[in-house]
Amino acid sequence: MSAWTQNVAEPWADAMSYALAHRYGRWALGWRWALGEGDFDGGPVGSWCCPSHSVTTTEETLDRVVAALLEWRGWLESLAGWFAVHPLEADALDDRRVLWERTARCLILHVADRTGCDSGWYGHCRQVLTWFLDSRGVAPGTARELVDRAIGGRFESWVAPDTAVVDGVAERLALSLRPADLADRPAAPPPDHLECWLAVRATVPWHTCPDGSSGGPAGPPRDGAVEDVRAFDAAIDPARARGLLAALGLVRADAARGAALDVDLLRGWQRHVLGALRPPPFRTLPAFAKQGRERYGIAPDTRDRLDACLAESAGPLLPLPARAARAHLDVCFFHPFDDGNARAAFLALVFVLAREGVALRETGLLRRIALSADSPEDALTLARLISHCL
Repeated sequence: MSAWTQNVAEPWADAMSYALAHRYGRWALGWRWALGEGDFDGGPVGSWCCPSHSVTTTEETLDRVVAALLEWRGWLESLAGWFAVHPLEADALDDRRVLWERTARCLILHVADRTGCDSGWYGHCRQVLTWFLDSRGVAPGTARELVDRAIGGRFESWVAPDTAVVDGVAERLALSLRPADLADRPAAPPPDHLECWLAVRATVPWHTCPDGSSGGPAGPPRDGAVEDVRAFDAAIDPARARGLLAALGLVRADAARGAALDVDLLRGWQRHVLGALRPPPFRTLPAFAKQGRERYGIAPDTRDRLDACLAESAGPLLPLPARAARAHLDVCFFHPFDDGNARAAFLALVFVLAREGVALRETGLLRRIALSADSPEDALTLARLISHCL
């Protein structure tokens, strides 16, 4: 496919947006919200610009779409994390206003940094502040009104706001707080999708998954995991690819020596994934994913429960692809680390296969599909996809 003209490329990009939203949900529509004067003005996505510049060859264009979608999703998940650690609740109204002002200032600076204050960056800033208030129970219409009134034209295109402007907007937003604004906040806590997964995990008919072999497992002529990292992750960030390749090497070595899959083993791999000096700790706070739609709780025994689940990956009673898929999903939904959990889950999958002398011929959609914690069908789909890729 040669470079497309604008009148062909733009409808194609619109059709891609429709397909992504239909498959993953409305959150996916933000993949084209590019930095500066891209498709949608002043956004946080750097992997995509606009049809006239980003639609070229088939391979290059699809790589850009994937990178942009992952970049947008990562940004949304990071926002959900920030929302979780910036409360508005306090007994006294003045204390609430202090919290609100501090949070507004922090979020404004996050958005300014992410967008580079390019073009109409303040549109996304307005949206993020509104999302935050909405997440804390402020009615959507009220949230938009409060944010619009606080910003009031004080932000400018292509101009980073100085400290006085940021402080002024944050203060105005805080002073607009009324006790009634938080009256709609839901009393019930959000569902714990880790518990949802554990309930689903026990009901999935794992034994129905094909074993992916013909006359016994055999190693493929190529390493699909390594090839995918070199093609996919290296396009996102060469340092990310180097870290993941180092982790894959350690995964294979641990599998060859017959190591048991547990949290400590994951932590050793994750140090390379994150480029850290030491293995990262197990998380201590609730975790969020999928634009905040899934929340994974935390309890004193969460780590022990994950170790128990991972130990089941060595049991011979289920087909190998089913055990690999279950271990992958265990890591996804226990979400043990503050960052890089999708990569940790993939490494767990590769390890379960490698421990029995099997590798992926290709990765296909294994690292590209979104899987829900409360869906037995998604779990079986992953297991069958693994079987196909062996």
